[in-house]
Amino acid sequence: MVTDRIALRQRLDQATDHLETPVAAVSLAAFDANADELTRRAAGKPIRVASKSVRCRALLERVLTRPGWNGVMAYTLPEAIWLVRTGVTDDVLVAYPTADRTALRELAADPALAAAVTVMVDHPAQLDLIDQTSTPGARPPIRLCIDVDASWKPAGPLHVGVRRSPVHSAVQAGTLARKISTRQGFQLVGVMSYEAHIAGVGDDPPGRALRARAIRLMQKKALPELLARRSAAVRAIREHADLEFVNGGGTGSVAATSADPAVTEVTAGSGLYGPTLFDTYRSWRPAPAAFFALSVVRRPAPRIATVLGGGWIASGPAEASRLPTPYLPDGLRFKGDEGAGEVQTPLLGPAADELRPGDRVWFRHAKAGELCERVNELQLIDGDTATPAPTYRGEGRAFLG
Repeated sequence: MVTDRIALRQRLDQATDHLETPVAAVSLAAFDANADELTRRAAGKPIRVASKSVRCRALLERVLTRPGWNGVMAYTLPEAIWLVRTGVTDDVLVAYPTADRTALRELAADPALAAAVTVMVDHPAQLDLIDQTSTPGARPPIRLCIDVDASWKPAGPLHVGVRRSPVHSAVQAGTLARKISTRQGFQLVGVMSYEAHIAGVGDDPPGRALRARAIRLMQKKALPELLARRSAAVRAIREHADLEFVNGGGTGSVAATSADPAVTEVTAGSGLYGPTLFDTYRSWRPAPAAFFALSVVRRPAPRIATVLGGGWIASGPAEASRLPTPYLPDGLRFKGDEGAGEVQTPLLGPAADELRPGDRVWFRHAKAGELCERVNELQLIDGDTATPAPTYRGEGRAFLG
């Protein structure tokens, strides 16, 4: 393992030696291996790639050429339109409801675009918003997917999982489907039910044995309830629509979700890059594939090396799990009272004594696609060769503002 990390560091350093830091890189060998393992875990069900976790057109195109990968789950409607316009895919599901009136007008004005993009809804008011941007009788049908809340509500006000859709029960799902079926200018084609409390919560947090046991117990109880409720919701919706797909899951639950008979496709994206949040999963830990390098600029004391920058914090709760992790060379850690700094980051540990100004430290980001919001291009590493590929940011695409 140590030998592998030394060899990885040498390959990354050699492939990017001609570039100034910060530099972000993706190992294509690890990326492809993770894609193949996700396909195996999906057990024959197609995987829709979550673009939010990739944010690089070249890598989206790469994974979509592999067996078992079909379609994109986008995170905004403008992004979905761009992915279709640029030829990445002709099958995009927008994972979140949209309020982008300009994008909705563009969608309604192009029959080919409207046939390729599916919009997420969970309330009739979202249909009203769409109707405000285009006349129902004068546009192609807008394809819709109902977001069915997958969170676990075991008793009373107790809520386990993220706050997403207000559609939780089969009755609520059927009611919304019926209302959609009475509205002109819409076509209900899909259902999504993302089990964030299972797919997005690692069950083996280091040094937290009691929390690990609590998470495992929660997931053991929550999954059977979800399987039964999701199946009932899909049946209720099918009374009002001919569904093309039922989507579920994420990297952390691909195997469990694909085993659900009600689900026709699963979603994955983060597992392609293997960020540090997935180091806390027992079922599968993807190979680290995405990294970023910062340069050592000073040595303030023995066993301390300071790099320029470093405060690339991931979204979510403000806690240590959202910090980047110094990965190569092995044996570095943050200084407790400074952490990852905006301009400089001191790193402690025996490995610091080996570093000199100009040397590189390679980090792993806590989450997957957010790394791409920091850089204009990724270096795609194949052996000792780096090929640049623009990120969304590098293509001038700020889909989250």
